[in-house]
Amino acid sequence: MTLYVYAKSGHNFGLENIRRCSAIYKQLAHFDPILATADYRAATFAKSELGVNKGVGVDIIGNLPHMMRRKDILIFDSLEPSETMREYMTDFCEILLEVGVDIPYDIVDEEYFTEGKIINEKGFFFADDDYEADLLKICEGSKNCTLPILLGHYFFLGSETKLAPYFGEMYEDEEYEKFIKGTKYLLTSSIHAALESLASGNHPVFFSRNIKPYKGELQFLEKYNIPQISGENLDQLVLNFEKIIADYPQTNSIKKFDMSQIIINIEATMKKYEAMYQ
Repeated sequence: MTLYVYAKSGHNFGLENIRRCSAIYKQLAHFDPILATADYRAATFAKSELGVNKGVGVDIIGNLPHMMRRKDILIFDSLEPSETMREYMTDFCEILLEVGVDIPYDIVDEEYFTEGKIINEKGFFFADDDYEADLLKICEGSKNCTLPILLGHYFFLGSETKLAPYFGEMYEDEEYEKFIKGTKYLLTSSIHAALESLASGNHPVFFSRNIKPYKGELQFLEKYNIPQISGENLDQLVLNFEKIIADYPQTNSIKKFDMSQIIINIEATMKKYEAMYQ
């Protein structure tokens, strides 16, 4: 019996699901799980940067039965399954858990619950993906804001050169954890980055991307009282960002998700089937 964790991913989708599922994976690491992602690049990234030992790319969640065995265990973070597929998955898996239902979307890697050394008073992280090059569109015509920027993992080749005139120091995506934990005031359009910043004891400010489809994660801005701003260009965003951090509101603390009951259920199930086949 094998435990699988599946996360939707892709160059036009981002890595928020991967970061959530990697946090889940690490808490269940003693079960020797396999992280399956929609694209192999995300699986490789999770192994190199997020503490995952086993990762594979499977294109779509519908391909999982080709590698799984009946009665395996699956945790998934994706809106791909139809109602018919969900019924099949429920029948196929001994345990089926959905992120956003059985495990909350605001699960954060335990690494972020330890405060990091502050390296930036203020910083900017757009997102891991920018398929439509929206960040450059926002920047065009704006002044150099001097904010340090963390580049996204799926940014196109050449993005760094094009964005350099508008920002201060540039951080590569491999420095993600260092940047998120080390930035006191973070301006971001990534819900998950905002939650990680909050867990680290820092002060995130969120701005929405109009084209970005959310799955209900926006509720966490209200839950934790994370401030939101808007702006048609980088100049306006930075101006509104400065106004917010000058009188930053009291946020609510984010807590570690208690995985103990899930662990107990998985352990009991694995022991039951181990005994059956001895």
